[in-house]
Amino acid sequence: MCTRAVPCMFAGTCMTVCDFAAEANVAEGNGDAGGEGDVAKLLERQTLEDKEREDGEEGKPSSSAGPVSCLQHDETWSCLRISHLTTNESNAKGQTDPPSIPICELYPSGDFPKGEECEYPPSKDGRSAAWRTTSEEKRALDGANEEMWNDFRQAAEAHRQVRAYVRSWIKPGMTMIDICEKLEDCSRRLIKENGLKAGLAFPTGCSINHCAAHYTPNAGDPTVLRYDDVCKIDFGTHINGRIIDCAFTVTFNPKFDGLLEAVRDATNTGIKFAGIDVRLCDVGETIQEVMESYEVEIDGKTYQVKPIRNLNGHSIGQYRIHSGKTVPIVKGGEATRMEEGDVYAIETFGSTGRGAVHDDMECSHYMKNFNVGHVPIRLPRAKHLLNVINENFGTLAFCRRWLDRLGESKYLMALKNLCDLGIIDPYPPLCDIKGSYTAQYEHTILLRPTYKEVVSRGEDY
Repeated sequence: MCTRAVPCMFAGTCMTVCDFAAEANVAEGNGDAGGEGDVAKLLERQTLEDKEREDGEEGKPSSSAGPVSCLQHDETWSCLRISHLTTNESNAKGQTDPPSIPICELYPSGDFPKGEECEYPPSKDGRSAAWRTTSEEKRALDGANEEMWNDFRQAAEAHRQVRAYVRSWIKPGMTMIDICEKLEDCSRRLIKENGLKAGLAFPTGCSINHCAAHYTPNAGDPTVLRYDDVCKIDFGTHINGRIIDCAFTVTFNPKFDGLLEAVRDATNTGIKFAGIDVRLCDVGETIQEVMESYEVEIDGKTYQVKPIRNLNGHSIGQYRIHSGKTVPIVKGGEATRMEEGDVYAIETFGSTGRGAVHDDMECSHYMKNFNVGHVPIRLPRAKHLLNVINENFGTLAFCRRWLDRLGESKYLMALKNLCDLGIIDPYPPLCDIKGSYTAQYEHTILLRPTYKEVVSRGEDY
């Protein structure tokens, strides 16, 4: 979910050149130049490993090709897939098709796959941050928070498997309600929904074309996905309030490929430059530079891809999707610095329109104000509705479909009353000019003491 650069709005590869063929290069580099004997041994070992991988493919989770590890050396970056034989993944049960086994049951040891681990970028004076990976102090701090990191990883693995499942069946002609409900049903199963301990972090965004964010269908919405639509799929999972906020864009017409490439590149640039002590405004400036370097041709007209200047990435807190810091996608933002231990949603939006969004269409997203104190409520139905919200969502975002699912009815007046009192904040859809197209990519990153972990990274993006 995005944060808007005005009050009361929601607040590939680490831009590294991720070459999965690097695995073979590293294998070659590990051997000494010892002649044909070493080469024969290497080929024999690779053959055995390939056979083991093929034999185990059927029993691996659907995300087995997901997380990767990213290491920086000097000015070059290389990415290596994490070997599933070096973690408890070798003991994991096989996922079903469609996915139905909760992630916690796929990994019974509770040790979930890591995301993409990257060394922090060098400082402006050229000093490397590689010392963090070997510092005993930083490793101890990292280990002290392992339980928290693991909650993020469990939620991220659920996200990877759900979005892979969604990509397998989403197609033109489906209603947006069917798409969202099918996605959310799978997500609830894999996260093993359990009250406020585990579940969906916010409603499934499926904003189309000029609508950039915060659209999910309300009951009775007849909207159908079409071949020429640009649809942003933005959904979240959480374990113990540790939220994964991750999004991608779905298109069917290849004429939009350039737009998607521009936004994906910009997001990966933001991820690459993010790090401890990095100024948020500097991240925004680099994102804008990359985004605006793209020109795309759609239906015979050429557009410079514009970053949507009043949408931002954001820091994430426990049970708090937007915890105070914003990550701009244009230059001129705040000089606030990222800090060790921070968690961020790095997301960018590109548009062929004005590059700015405004409130439009019927509201579906709502969220309890995180800082609200006691507010007297006179309307009995509003009191009841607030109790339902507190019990089922707490300070996580929700939508009207989810209230319907809980059996609530005739609640719109009560919901309006809670909004008028400032207890609940509405988040209406955010749209650029009609006729324009918008795209989005987003990942959640952990600024661990040792590494920057792109925890939601998968082989898809």
